[in-house]
Amino acid sequence: MKLDIITPFANAACQTFKLLLDVDALAEAAQSLENCSDPDCQVDVVIGITGDLDGEVLYRFPADTTLEIVKMMSGMEFTEIDEFVISALGEIGNIISGNAVTDLTCNDITCDILPPRIYEDGITLSADRTKYVFSTIVSTSIGDIEVILQVKAD
Repeated sequence: MKLDIITPFANAACQTFKLLLDVDALAEAAQSLENCSDPDCQVDVVIGITGDLDGEVLYRFPADTTLEIVKMMSGMEFTEIDEFVISALGEIGNIISGNAVTDLTCNDITCDILPPRIYEDGITLSADRTKYVFSTIVSTSIGDIEVILQVKAD
């Protein structure tokens, strides 16, 4: 796959953090987010993608970053990840993904997104030779978010 398709997702994440939270964000080179030694310290939001691209995008949020994001969005303090926090994080994933697939149309790639699936304890991605995997880190002052895109190979 020759087109850099992770860039619209990284850019959309940076724009969403700036517009929604007034937090500057920067997409970094592809790498794995390893600041969680405990798998229970992260929340993964998975958004399915259909159309010219078939796959899913995963947004991996460390728990402390998740709580800070929702605090900034709502003005309320949270000490644990509850249904409200999960709902807010799912909406962030929807906003980022919606903006990214809109950007992809500029490259004549037409896609739709599916409702988010949220995993409070994170998920393990399986190695699949039928898919391309792209990833990047979006760095912010409130924590780093990993963006992983898996799409079916042609």
